[in-house]
Amino acid sequence: MALKALSIESRCLHLEKDSDAEGSPCGQAGSTPCGHYGAVSFPIYQTATYAHPGAGQSTGFDYSRLQNPTREQLEKVVCQLEGGVDALALSSGMAAISLLMELFAPGDHIIAESDLYGGTIRLFDNVNIKNGIEFTRVNCATADLEQLVTPRTKAIYIETPTNPMMNVADIAKIAGITRKHGLLLIVDNTFMSPYFQNPLSLGADIVVHSGTKYLSGHNDTLSGFIVTNRADVQEKLRFLIKTTGSGLSPFDSWLTLRGIKTLAVRMEKAQENAVKIAEWLKKQKSVVRVLYPGLPDHPGYELQKRQARGFGAMLTFQTDTTERALSVLSRVRLIQYAESLGGVESLITYPTTQTHADVPEEIRLKNGITPATLRLSVGIENADDLISDLEQALS
Repeated sequence: MALKALSIESRCLHLEKDSDAEGSPCGQAGSTPCGHYGAVSFPIYQTATYAHPGAGQSTGFDYSRLQNPTREQLEKVVCQLEGGVDALALSSGMAAISLLMELFAPGDHIIAESDLYGGTIRLFDNVNIKNGIEFTRVNCATADLEQLVTPRTKAIYIETPTNPMMNVADIAKIAGITRKHGLLLIVDNTFMSPYFQNPLSLGADIVVHSGTKYLSGHNDTLSGFIVTNRADVQEKLRFLIKTTGSGLSPFDSWLTLRGIKTLAVRMEKAQENAVKIAEWLKKQKSVVRVLYPGLPDHPGYELQKRQARGFGAMLTFQTDTTERALSVLSRVRLIQYAESLGGVESLITYPTTQTHADVPEEIRLKNGITPATLRLSVGIENADDLISDLEQALS
């Protein structure tokens, strides 16, 4: 059975089967276990270089900056999960976005979501603008994006749901605009993971992931991914990754492969917990706002149901005062006050001084990020235990 015929749950788990998956969008889906002495876990090829059989001959691998068997296996798996023609594994999510921005030249214009991860905004403001790229930032869930397209516009860059305000943008609708004007549609799919959402199937050209988050899933490694369904983009990206040397290491590739095997069960459990916690938070007098696309009163609820298979496990809430928000951060016990998201452990983050600290205050406030805003990455612990922890922290 070819991998593409399996459910996404099975594809997450059976990573090394079907070495000759004919018709696979990524070519081979990986080597069979017997090709590695029956090893169920794909080996770590911890090598920098490779011996050649003779002049003009190669094993298919020459130098690990260009490619490594473990990294290649991971890329094929992520490519399969997102339904692309190629995936590139990089040293972090920001390394992936940095490489992606090398597709553009001075004078190019990009329409970007205003409520992006703070590190992405920092990159745009401090590196890409310096290099001559112009950005127009808007709420891509509500703005008339077509009116913003100019002759120099090359791409629209979105997150959906956004980080941290959970705005949901219509991927298929935006894809219609980008196709009409010959633009790239880039979607950061970190919050949903390929388990819940596949932007390429909705018309996107490029998907970005911080693999550190749900794909790896255990807060123990960094990785990033770019997936595309366009051969012309693939060719450019492959040249860039070998030129910049930002590919993922063999051991980190293996850790991410291991994490993906439990992606389905982790996402389901974390989402189940998130729904319960979001509903509980809405009933608390000290909580004035809960942002979670799985709540029926969220403005993107119906759209999220149409374009994804779930709502994820990220939620944002605002307390009644700044003092209470700060108190929650110091009082949580089971939930940990830490940056990052998407791991098995629940983490609570303070966007004002952590993920969005480098975003100018006026932009933070315009997007709705106040000093009373808290972002919660719900893990796979017992939901009642998590609620009890929040209850004592909010009191």
